[in-house]
Amino acid sequence: MSDMWLDRLEREMKLRGAVILFGNTNDIILNPQKAGQYTSVVDCVRDIAFKSGYDRVIMWNRAEGGISWERGATSPSGLEGVKVDEPTGGSDYDMGLGNDPEQTNTNKYDDPKEFFPQLRTLLENKNGGTAAIVDYSDYLFGDGRSLSDEERKNITNMMIAIAKSQDYGLNFVRDNGNLLILITKAMATIPPSVYVDNPLVATINVSLPGRNEREKYVEKDINLLRLAPGIEDYAVKADLIDALDGFSLKNIAQIIKLSNQVQERMSFEKLINLYRYGEKISPWEELSYEKLRIAKEVLGQRVKGQDEAVQKVRDVIIRAYTGFAGLQHSTKQKKPKGALFFVGPTGVGKTELAKSLAEFVFGDESAYRRFDMSEYAHEQSDQRLVGAPPGYVGYEKGGELTNAVKEKPFCVLLFDEIEKAHDRIMDKFLQILEDGRLTDGKGETVYFSETFIIFTSNIGAAGADINMDAGQTRQYFIEEVKKHFIDKLKRPEILNRIGDANIVPFNFIRNDDVLVAIGKSKFKAIRDFIKERYKAEICFADEGTAFAALGRSVNKANGGRGMLNAMEQKLINPLSDFVFEKMDTLKHGGRTIHVDIDRVPGGAVEFDFHLD
Repeated sequence: MSDMWLDRLEREMKLRGAVILFGNTNDIILNPQKAGQYTSVVDCVRDIAFKSGYDRVIMWNRAEGGISWERGATSPSGLEGVKVDEPTGGSDYDMGLGNDPEQTNTNKYDDPKEFFPQLRTLLENKNGGTAAIVDYSDYLFGDGRSLSDEERKNITNMMIAIAKSQDYGLNFVRDNGNLLILITKAMATIPPSVYVDNPLVATINVSLPGRNEREKYVEKDINLLRLAPGIEDYAVKADLIDALDGFSLKNIAQIIKLSNQVQERMSFEKLINLYRYGEKISPWEELSYEKLRIAKEVLGQRVKGQDEAVQKVRDVIIRAYTGFAGLQHSTKQKKPKGALFFVGPTGVGKTELAKSLAEFVFGDESAYRRFDMSEYAHEQSDQRLVGAPPGYVGYEKGGELTNAVKEKPFCVLLFDEIEKAHDRIMDKFLQILEDGRLTDGKGETVYFSETFIIFTSNIGAAGADINMDAGQTRQYFIEEVKKHFIDKLKRPEILNRIGDANIVPFNFIRNDDVLVAIGKSKFKAIRDFIKERYKAEICFADEGTAFAALGRSVNKANGGRGMLNAMEQKLINPLSDFVFEKMDTLKHGGRTIHVDIDRVPGGAVEFDFHLD
């Protein structure tokens, strides 16, 4: 259970000189000292400190200064209306700078350079029984590698205070010393010298609410949650609680509030999508049934000669549409809609199929995002993907991957030439494939549950034989991928997350007809361009013969990319020169560019152009 951190906190309070709380510290929590009440984490920590035997709790942050709470104290004028069980009041605190009674309400020590020396004096007091809670500790120190002199002085005062806060005399087993509690969102904001190899300091992760906590909170406000009929059903309610995994209680409160702002009563899945993405309906669920029936044919219009790969992508789209994606793992986890590993020779359509998928599902090829993994070959490259941690250069920019998914949560992600990425990058993909989410450098959770992930690789391409048949090619590339992850990287768990069945080998393009089909398909963009810009048509004397001649000139080991290169060299470049020479004539529009074939010695072809 995630609230186990409370038990550990109470235990560590009686043992250590300092405790650092990090993680979900800005949330609310069911306060065990106030039956049925939800309070901030910092207020809950204060109440646990009193339960643990501390007589005085000082709460401080650099914006508001400090407030001192004591057992049995009455609420001062400055805090009228504040209600607590025990203690019963609070005041601006005087940390022993003098006996001036006015000082209690005027000097709050909101400047760290004033506060830390007084913190040291307070914690060195041998009488013990005082806990100092420093909230928003994220904003106390800069980069631990380049601290200012003032920050170093503050840390020195703090470390001396921690060292002297505990009395190890005759009664050390029975009595509490003094205690410092730092509350921060991320451990990276606290200099490591404070807690690394320091037995006086405990670090405790305040985790996101567990299932029982989420269930209690939803039950508390179930009458305020406006959903489509059916939430009363136990199974539906259980699914809702599971779907809220990864949310803080504040997030859940906002979802409940959102349900009262929208006019229609919707299912909890759509409500969560509306809160998380700003859209209540996933494009995966909005696909036309009739369009899905011809998915293989539509995808195959752009990707030629790879029927098995196209069929695999079609199957994943159908699973996502029908809601079966990932159910074999868990009905509760929100994994990506699909994950495929495309492997095979260069130029055979791996990237083209990813683009085709994005256009088919989202109606827009821009919903496809490609990451060239050869750019992530260094150990620190993971920071480019998810963002640098606080205090490091580029922290404010975020990560390239996490930013892309935040901007377009419904998308196809292509990780090209994945074998060239550093091993450390693979750890990020483990989390994405398993949990469907990733925490970026800013501590924000990014969800991948509406993405389709494709890895491409040329693993084994250099040793492949173009003369192998389709079955041999498939078996060869699957074995090469397994060798790479198991024998070379020693990371079989990555392969397990992807799944053997999702390794999709692409075939060599040996068929001249496939090359001709690729050429014709790609030349359509040239036709459309000339028609739009020059108001002219292109007419081949024999289009089939022209592209067949180009296909015969291609080294089939280069696949479709070889066909495109041949088109550029032998057809598009001469066509461009012809258009340039006839610019004055073409500008009037309405002309037709005729394309004829000239055969030259050696079996090669050249193209002639003329206007009518």
